Amino acid sequence: MKITDLRIYLTRPEGSLSSWLFVEVDTDEGITGVGEATNAGGGGALIVGRTYELLKNDLEGYDFSEGLLGTDPANIDAIWHRIYRRFGTLGSRGFGTTIASGIDTALWDIKGKALGRPVWDLLGGKIRNSVPLYTAVGPLNDIDACVANAKRLVSLGYEALGLDPFDREMRRQHRRYIDGTISAEGAAYAEDLMSALREAVGPDIELMIDAHGNFDVSTATDLCNRMSKFDLTWFEEPLQPESLDAHRQLRRNTDINLCIGERKYTRWDFAPYLQEGLVNYIKPDVCWTGGISEMKRIAILAETYYVPITPHDASGAFNLIAGAHLLMNVPNIYRLEMSESGLESYNAVITEPLDIRDGHMHLTDKPGLGYDLDHDYIAAHPDPEWARLHA
Repeated sequence: MKITDLRIYLTRPEGSLSSWLFVEVDTDEGITGVGEATNAGGGGALIVGRTYELLKNDLEGYDFSEGLLGTDPANIDAIWHRIYRRFGTLGSRGFGTTIASGIDTALWDIKGKALGRPVWDLLGGKIRNSVPLYTAVGPLNDIDACVANAKRLVSLGYEALGLDPFDREMRRQHRRYIDGTISAEGAAYAEDLMSALREAVGPDIELMIDAHGNFDVSTATDLCNRMSKFDLTWFEEPLQPESLDAHRQLRRNTDINLCIGERKYTRWDFAPYLQEGLVNYIKPDVCWTGGISEMKRIAILAETYYVPITPHDASGAFNLIAGAHLLMNVPNIYRLEMSESGLESYNAVITEPLDIRDGHMHLTDKPGLGYDLDHDYIAAHPDPEWARLHA
């Protein structure tokens, strides 16, 4: 079997401010695999899409420029390493791994379809029959409305809810670290919101905070300690991801469970945090870390430290689907992140709806990933800049 084509789709579902990037890999045996490499922020999806166009063929005379066309899709690891090393001088962790992610996931889909088995089976078989989920709760600028939504989500079967209670003030610099502080009023509002949520949902529903890396060490330490009374499962990304020393300092000064990972990309990035006991949970993104292959390697690494993995999902349907296949097989899991409010958008881009019941995602025995893109919907909802560039 040989790869014959690579097709890229950037779509902006109705009601979404960001676009999702899907890739299809065709073969000479008529089998097509689907992957996702959505990258949010600053036109990242456009950059990844244009790079995929570059990946199709060799660039004659350039080193490390091997293309994908004509290669055997069964050699998943070899293709992963080829892509990862090709962009080493640009920074393979982040850029190169995102490029690898969409291809890698599509190759697993192809292998599953060729063998007539679901991807979770190829990864080693299922450890569980369904994948537990957690979902975001909001709106974050209205405590009463947020509490009402939390009660609705619990009634649907969700047992874990995540949110950024600092969002009302910090949204303007979402993941854009400036001075690392929050006002006394903003911190007090976050406490009021978390207090109201905990009272409303009771002690048995798990709550997680995501701070999106907005704080300096001093502020993060204060907020982690102030939030510990709400019995959180974790406090996610209190700091920006670059400084290992900053995370060491935070770990020394708070006992709350810490979670990082959406901006860590490979086993090499996670290794020191696990080795030094700096985190209690990790959250790599299957669209950014290098696809299913690297997620499995990271999960195995984390298992040696008895640290659970929770795939980050802030993207499209195949982000969720690929993460679910992994969690069907991996023993050391917490839950799979999803957006219940985004369920309509997830289902719009695939040909049949996701099976979400009682706070769990259920996968079938269908070969590969078990889902296909809805090309009609995607064609009717293009990313506007991608459409302009390809007019």
